[in-house]
Amino acid sequence: MKKVNDILHAKHAGETFSVTPDTLVFDAIKLMSEKGIGALVVMENSQVVGIVSERDYLRKVSLMGRSSHATAVKEIMTPNPITVGVDQRMEACIELMTEKRIRHLPVIEDSKLVGIVSIGDLLRNMMEEQNKLIKQLESYMRGETY
Repeated sequence: MKKVNDILHAKHAGETFSVTPDTLVFDAIKLMSEKGIGALVVMENSQVVGIVSERDYLRKVSLMGRSSHATAVKEIMTPNPITVGVDQRMEACIELMTEKRIRHLPVIEDSKLVGIVSIGDLLRNMMEEQNKLIKQLESYMRGETY
């Protein structure tokens, strides 16, 4: 099974978007919308201090009647998010995300943020691996070499 590093390379993880704790929620949501992503890592002094998602916005700003123009990310972010290393196996990440009921995992290497993987990234890769295995098995059953 693939590791997190394989998934990051497959999704061209050179770009990881982040905000600071003092960023206004409006600006964070605008960035997520522009980039087509569902979460941002919250960074302070080159360290991961939190994660903020569309779900945080909906539950902690929109539904609470707060203003995204007057609320800082630090007021709604999940502090000290669970992170994984680049060598973590994909199946272990899925188990962790399911157990903790989270959708995004910041990826750390040598104490630095190198990317983020989502449950969608993991499931997409798992489906690709299963499809490849099915094709190999079908080919084997027909006596073909793969």
